[in-house]
Amino acid sequence: MTSQNQSSVRITADQRLSGRVALILGAGTSAPGVSIGKACSIAMARAGAMVAALDFHMDAALEVVQEIEQEGGRATAYQADVSDFGQMQRAIDAVISDYGRIDILQINAGIGKVGGPQETSLEDWDRIQKVNVESLLIASKLIIPLMVKQGSGSIIGVSSVAGMRYLGYPHLAYSVTKAAVIHFIRMMAQQYASDGIRANTIVPGLIDTPRIHKNVAKVFDPDADLDKARAARDRQVPIGRMGTAWEIASVATFLASDDASYITGTEIVVDGGLTGKFV
Repeated sequence: MTSQNQSSVRITADQRLSGRVALILGAGTSAPGVSIGKACSIAMARAGAMVAALDFHMDAALEVVQEIEQEGGRATAYQADVSDFGQMQRAIDAVISDYGRIDILQINAGIGKVGGPQETSLEDWDRIQKVNVESLLIASKLIIPLMVKQGSGSIIGVSSVAGMRYLGYPHLAYSVTKAAVIHFIRMMAQQYASDGIRANTIVPGLIDTPRIHKNVAKVFDPDADLDKARAARDRQVPIGRMGTAWEIASVATFLASDDASYITGTEIVVDGGLTGKFV
């Protein structure tokens, strides 16, 4: 059994989120394996939430919904580009039509491209900014008024330790946007705390997700050998291994629940000690 599956088994149906609607942006996975968005969707469903799984690719969202329904949970798939206001408006209108409310918003969608300023085109920079940062503004404009009207809500941003530290290779556009996520969520938390809305950020470290297949493996091995890349990333972490998407999902479920009722405007770093190593 892999460490990822072991972590999955530990997330049990405790019903902490019973009766709540969780909208997960970037709920699908882009390659074989379990992404952070997919793990968080399944974990929140196991905790009793009704999950609105939104992804750029409808088939990826449907795959998440199928897994949730196989476990007896309730979920619905939605398709939208998180950086397109019109598409997001239509998707959120559909969520409200289906469920009547949104109690939890996890802003998980994100893209990146390895490279520094010389390797990053203006076109790549603009697209990464739109997906990783402008999507926060769009989601906030559309969903915060609903939460204010309800008098409650939990917003969870997903950043990265790359937004806090240089991790050994240039990843400029991604890193800058992930730093922006942290501060954006802090600002929202302060402004809307009196409306009953909590906003926090999860800061994952090196996590073994499908993203390393597509973007990161070649940084650690010239032939993009996945096993060699994984081993190299494991060696970077003081705890001796990369984290799993399920370990991020357990933190997201906690932040979405009443167990975190006095936590807002902060970040939880989930990195196996990595950022401490580089201080």
